[in-house]
Amino acid sequence: MIIKPRMYPLYIKKLKALQRRLLLEHPKFELIKEDCGKRIAGYRGEQSLDYHLGFLAEHQYHILHDVRIYDGTHFFQLDTVILSKKFILILEVKNITGTLYFDSDFNQLIRIQDEKRESFPDPILQVERQSHQLRKWLRLVKHSNLPVQSLVVIGSPRTILETAPQNEKIYKKVIHSAKLPFAILSIEQDYKKNYLSEKQLFQLSQQMVTNHTPLNIDILAQYKIPKGDILKGVICSYC
Repeated sequence: MIIKPRMYPLYIKKLKALQRRLLLEHPKFELIKEDCGKRIAGYRGEQSLDYHLGFLAEHQYHILHDVRIYDGTHFFQLDTVILSKKFILILEVKNITGTLYFDSDFNQLIRIQDEKRESFPDPILQVERQSHQLRKWLRLVKHSNLPVQSLVVIGSPRTILETAPQNEKIYKKVIHSAKLPFAILSIEQDYKKNYLSEKQLFQLSQQMVTNHTPLNIDILAQYKIPKGDILKGVICSYC
């Protein structure tokens, strides 16, 4: 059951609007264009989950997309959260193409594409931090006994995943999106006890929705663009 549907991100709307209001030769134009492309790719990766989530039993799981809540110290954002009576699951979605090598020694993700190597933040470290923050929030709402699980989901089926043979943790933690329903079923089988009643499950889902605080960034301040650089007037729909 989808409790909080996926919405087109406000941040992408702002990036698109900013692109339209800058001269092509503006020094920040290419950076904003690149950032916008990455954000759109990430959003499409999140959308790609919807088909696979559709195989889950509708009344057994509560699904919330794009949740941003406060743990008492910091805000944290979750791509997708799945709640059941037995556990809560965080999904961190990555839509990165090429060959991905997960380096657990240095906690980094290395993308190899077109003979180029590029480093990304470690998504496993990211979901571990999110899990810690979610546990803090669960304590605040009196559900500290509910187990928290997490997965890194790769949206593109063409992406090749690699890591060192001894990294068993990565084999369990990182999956392609097509494996998601089976991974959730495996987690379900690991827990025999219900920690929540049907009523408590619904109440917890509603608490997450109520506590959700959308991120609203001042995009001009973020990119250090003076208001005077913004093109004014009505944009011609034909141009």
